[in-house]
Amino acid sequence: MVGFPQDPAALYKQLRAVLRDAQSRDEFVMPAQYMFREIPDNELADGVDPVALVLGELDRHGVDVALVSVSANEEVAARALAEHPDRFVGSWSCDPNRGMAGIRELVHAHETYGIRAATVFPHGGLPQVPIDGPQMYPIYAKCVELGIPIFVTVGIAGPRLPSACQRVELIDQVMYDFPELVFVMRHGAEPWTELAVKLMLKWPNLYYSTSAFAPRYYPADIINYANTRGADKILYGGYFPMGLTLDRIMAELPHVGLKDDVWPKFLRHNAARLLGLADEPGR
Repeated sequence: MVGFPQDPAALYKQLRAVLRDAQSRDEFVMPAQYMFREIPDNELADGVDPVALVLGELDRHGVDVALVSVSANEEVAARALAEHPDRFVGSWSCDPNRGMAGIRELVHAHETYGIRAATVFPHGGLPQVPIDGPQMYPIYAKCVELGIPIFVTVGIAGPRLPSACQRVELIDQVMYDFPELVFVMRHGAEPWTELAVKLMLKWPNLYYSTSAFAPRYYPADIINYANTRGADKILYGGYFPMGLTLDRIMAELPHVGLKDDVWPKFLRHNAARLLGLADEPGR
């Protein structure tokens, strides 16, 4: 999970519109700033190409492929996908409140940009839509039809917004109704990580990404699961430049207590499989 630097006011416009506390609206650069000790600089100096900047960061840290949101910065992301198809793959953020217009946008993104995943932030909707809400079901059905996974924010929301729409137990009904859907939990699942593990044991197509967490704070339930029965279910997820630098992530990763045989799956093979990317063992 990587983004291209852009004006934070534009990136977080929708979320900022529903925040109520003055600090979030008037002081924070990003809506969940209180959670991060150091927010990466999202401002671009004059003449700096955001695609070249991100490519430089990927090269510096040995990252082959980045999943980027096309909907967050369509012009820049489209150019990155066209010019560097071996380095970037796209996702599309769906708004369940847009109904069939949103479904048509998802299909258009798939046909135009070859997106490999859809995403949903239930807490960021206006109004909010729970994970098992009826407005979500057309999105889930379309993802199955297109053969792409969906990444969904679960657990307590980072921004100061209600979180009931992201309770982990809501996933249980979705997986029952859509057994073919590949569903990836994103952004922590806290404080319900034990339940997240239980549901991953239960449902074959349910996964977890470590997005938005510095490696030193990866939940213990998730690491224990990856080291036992869940080696094929846990995917690395970053958060650059939204809340974490790649420098910090890569400095902390070696101290995560994963077993030697789990690392290749966590860092590469699981994501390659879910996103439909060609993957060669040992690369």
